[in-house]
Amino acid sequence: MPESPPASPDPAPSSADASRERIVAAATALFADHGYDGTSTRRIAAEAGLNMATVAYHVGGKPDLYREVMRRAHLAEQQALTAALAAFRELAPTDPVAAVTGLVDEYLDFCLAQPHIPALWMRRWLADAAEFADLEASYARPLIESVRDTVDEALAALPAAAATPDDVEMTVWTVLWTTHGFCRSGIRTEVPRFRAHLRGLVLRDLGLGARGPRDAEHA
Repeated sequence: MPESPPASPDPAPSSADASRERIVAAATALFADHGYDGTSTRRIAAEAGLNMATVAYHVGGKPDLYREVMRRAHLAEQQALTAALAAFRELAPTDPVAAVTGLVDEYLDFCLAQPHIPALWMRRWLADAAEFADLEASYARPLIESVRDTVDEALAALPAAAATPDDVEMTVWTVLWTTHGFCRSGIRTEVPRFRAHLRGLVLRDLGLGARGPRDAEHA
């Protein structure tokens, strides 16, 4: 029986794909640092090392590019939270404290690894790109509801937990706000202290008690 030919390596990205990725990368950095309203197509083209006609050819206008940047940010966050929630569901029945702190840690680590994503959403909180009001309903709200519902379902099975669904939702929002703010703050080097603080805050809010700061920091 003849041997199968070796698998062909993945083809190298085309020059068009490479140009598109350069444009999206440049736009992502600029939208995160200066907002949609504070970033011009000319500046995106200059940052990508391309002319404006090339940018328009590959991605369309600035609104199209902004939607692509936010779509990619959403998909990255969705993937991270899907994995984190799966781990939470597995651990919550036997160790809800570890499940909650693990979920908090995963989200914090995601934001630290991809700081442009908190920055993009914080810009929106400042009324940047106001004409794209649908993005919160399409992207942010479904993820928040997924986390809220998953945590609430786990806590409902624990007689010791006193948090209501409204408490859980506000806790999810609190983690979102404080984590995004921390990742853009001047004290970002204080990750262990912030992690311990955030863990304790969430455990108290959810009626699960709180580990001591030193235990939480080194767990």
